[in-house]
Amino acid sequence: MQVSVETTEGLGRRMKVQVPSERVDSEVESRLRDLRGRVRLDGFRPGKVPLKVVQKRYGAQVRGEVLNEVVQSTYTEALDQEGLRPAGAPEIEPVQTEAGKDLEYQAEFEVLPGFEVEGIEEISIERPAVDITDADVDSVLERLRKQQASYSTVERAAAEGDRVTIDFHGTVDGEEFEGNAGEDVPTEIGSGQMPAEFEQELVGVSAGDEKTIEYTFPERFPDEKVAGKAARFEVKVKQVEEPELPALDDEFAKGLGLENGLDELRERVRENLQRERDQAVRAQVKQQTMDGLLERNEIELPRVLIDREIDQLREQAKQRMQQYGAEGEEPDLPASQFEDEARRRVTLGLLVNEIVRANEIELDRERLQQQLQEIAMSYGQPEQVIQAYTQNQQLMENLQVQVMEEQVVDWLAERAQVTDKSMSLDALMGRASDDEASAS
Repeated sequence: MQVSVETTEGLGRRMKVQVPSERVDSEVESRLRDLRGRVRLDGFRPGKVPLKVVQKRYGAQVRGEVLNEVVQSTYTEALDQEGLRPAGAPEIEPVQTEAGKDLEYQAEFEVLPGFEVEGIEEISIERPAVDITDADVDSVLERLRKQQASYSTVERAAAEGDRVTIDFHGTVDGEEFEGNAGEDVPTEIGSGQMPAEFEQELVGVSAGDEKTIEYTFPERFPDEKVAGKAARFEVKVKQVEEPELPALDDEFAKGLGLENGLDELRERVRENLQRERDQAVRAQVKQQTMDGLLERNEIELPRVLIDREIDQLREQAKQRMQQYGAEGEEPDLPASQFEDEARRRVTLGLLVNEIVRANEIELDRERLQQQLQEIAMSYGQPEQVIQAYTQNQQLMENLQVQVMEEQVVDWLAERAQVTDKSMSLDALMGRASDDEASAS
């Protein structure tokens, strides 16, 4: 087999392959002889059909099958012979396929870039150091009490924490939009059910009041029709209610399904906070590690991988828009909108894969099972979740990629410049004000 390779542009390659005719013709003849012993044709006894008749009837079909198989197998052999790593599927064009002559074809594709990962020791990471305090536990318990609150009508102006029942009707530039109106909508001030700016405008209103509230939608709001635009809401207040919180005692805990009372509730809350803290710390360390890796490694990217990632990002964006209730014609989402994020993802994928390959990092099966257990425990029926993962190859492959990325982050962090930074749980989770976060 003869192979020649030329560079077309950048990472593009054109590989020409010539396969001796004997490899194809002998396989075609072998299959026709085998077929001769099995085929049944009118006028001939089984196994006695002349080879020429079989060849005339089935020769083209058999040769086509053999050609496809030989091209696929020799393409892989040629890649190994030349030490090429394709980034995607090739475009294969036959050049010569006549019987009795050497098979010739050419394949065009992009290759993965060759590079060494640099600057690992220069990466700087600030790892959050967070203790779970009694105040953190008390804050969660207070939120639980608010969730279990009962409400009673009051004849006064609404205050923070009150529940206000409203009718509202909104317009943007005088036009209505998706989800612009509601009737008898209970809104707890300060709960985040509505945008914070909207809820704060309800402080001081009383039953029977009518009020106009102006609100500007975020630039990245899912509904592009109103994103970044100012809306005008006409609001009518129907009722104001104040909350009555349940006592924080053993009965309250038992009402949440914890038979050992308040002490068990506190312990369960602390465990959940520790789990949330650990996840947030890992996320921040990973973000800093990957950012540092990107800053110190600029590599040439195969266009085929960028385009594939853009397609995935575009599909995810469409699904999110459907989830938020966007209707009508399919949204126009240009590829340029996802170019930067696609390049980032492809670059990180190549860097991570090279670190794994060059340092022979193997998947930690024990860590994989632990991760699966953590995922399952966040659901009401963990056994079913585990079964769903183990029976779904795609889910397990995604989890394996996630675990391998975490292993690479750990490997990098051991070699990078890591310092611990003390902070509060609220600062870690993004719940603290800017001043509080700076002070922590």
